Amino acid sequence: MMANDAAIKALNEKIEAIRPELDAAFQEVGKRIVGQKNMVEKLFIGLLTGGHILLEGVPGLAKTLAVQTLSEILSVDFQRLQFTPDLLPSDLTGTLVYNQKSGSFDTKKGPIFSNIILADEVNRAPAKVQSALLEAMQEKQVTIGEMTYPLEEPFLVLATENPVEQEGTYPLPEAQVDRFMLKVMITYPVLEEEMEIVRRYMNKQEIPVSAVLTSKTIDQLRALVNSVYLDDRVMEYIVNIVFASRDPERCGIEQALISYGASPRASLYLAQGAKANALLQGRGFVLPEDIRMIGMDVLRHRIIPSYEAEAEGMTSENLIERIFENVDVP
Repeated sequence: MMANDAAIKALNEKIEAIRPELDAAFQEVGKRIVGQKNMVEKLFIGLLTGGHILLEGVPGLAKTLAVQTLSEILSVDFQRLQFTPDLLPSDLTGTLVYNQKSGSFDTKKGPIFSNIILADEVNRAPAKVQSALLEAMQEKQVTIGEMTYPLEEPFLVLATENPVEQEGTYPLPEAQVDRFMLKVMITYPVLEEEMEIVRRYMNKQEIPVSAVLTSKTIDQLRALVNSVYLDDRVMEYIVNIVFASRDPERCGIEQALISYGASPRASLYLAQGAKANALLQGRGFVLPEDIRMIGMDVLRHRIIPSYEAEAEGMTSENLIERIFENVDVP
């Protein structure tokens, strides 16, 4: 089925009209964050799709600062939660408090009732806390006692992991990791970027940013993302990539190298992420290159290499690269 050229042209015009607000948002983030273009773009893709993001990188790479800055340019409620082994589910969700005057229990809502949640070092929290976070991420609701409370949109969980120190951590269950739309690896800045970081921050002065995106604008952008055209051939390309992770021999990879492939959720997230990426590029239609730009971040935590693959020094990223090399591009 071919797209209606007039409809795509109209959508491109709408994207062009709202582009100045997006550009202003990137500009505000750039006041504080030097480089890290991939991380910033993926944060916006999460925002435009409502997909949660797992950020992994060594300490000091501005993960927390980037998330806090995103919340400030949106002018929404933001909570940073430092996950620790002694954290309780009620520390996250809230609890029932006895009211002596009325003789009844009142609900005291926890920090999860915010728009953007930064779950710092999320793998340090025990299983019960992970379970409480999982309900909020998947169902967009929180249960306290016998009552269930919906969470207000936009609601986004941006979690960080430290890959260096594993002592005292609880590996995230596969069911929870799969709820994150993207797993973004944060790398070191290049020399010129680090020079600029030192220039900006050596005097320890706060760099102010302005709130340039409203909740209404976010709703408009999300509606535009949903309207971005995805051709059937590109959709088939997405599904072929995911199927290749389950049946790797169809693209020339030994079956024994992959223990578990990606679920249908990966296909959905590839489609949604590609649409958001197309919008950020100013297009009302998805190209195969949009799939490649977000494919690694969507798939790296969903494709599990086998012991045999690990023995050969292969990671999930190596396997994903081979899949992209071998699946035919429309």
